[in-house]
Amino acid sequence: MTQSDTEDRQAFREAADGLLRGDFSRLSPLFEDQKSRESPCPILTWFEKGWFDTEPAALHEALTCACFLGQTGIVAFLLEKGVDPLRGSKTGSNGFHWAAGRGQLDTVKLLIEHRVPLEVKNMYGGTVLGTAVWSAIHEPRIDHFNIIEALLRAGARIEATDYPSGDPRVDDLLRRYGETF
Repeated sequence: MTQSDTEDRQAFREAADGLLRGDFSRLSPLFEDQKSRESPCPILTWFEKGWFDTEPAALHEALTCACFLGQTGIVAFLLEKGVDPLRGSKTGSNGFHWAAGRGQLDTVKLLIEHRVPLEVKNMYGGTVLGTAVWSAIHEPRIDHFNIIEALLRAGARIEATDYPSGDPRVDDLLRRYGETF
């Protein structure tokens, strides 16, 4: 094994450990294409090399991290390869919760298209919609309102949210999608 291979394996090991710890913000460079644009990001390179084969928990967290970061292309790739979007929840939330909470609209739409269950609860007892509503109130991002609407259109259960939320715009949207709470 060359020094470069050894360094790459060490970087993978550190990344896998970081994924399992939930160091998602710190790991964001691993989810970005290399500067040359000719080589994919390290996460996809390592996937293609089969290095995640012996690290399935880290692979599931990689999908969750990609959702957290709004790396929709990587999410799509991993879903197409059969990575289970519900298994990466060592942080207490799966990728769908993170995408909704962090305002990652394109990623949320992709997960809806892949029919990822909406009513799975995170460690706080919140569904994806509940997470989106909470985040819209407490950690607002530009696309939260659109995410809430996309989740409601997809059939998310309104009664899983804290209603009234305290935000007139959110409450009006929730009211329009269901009259009983």
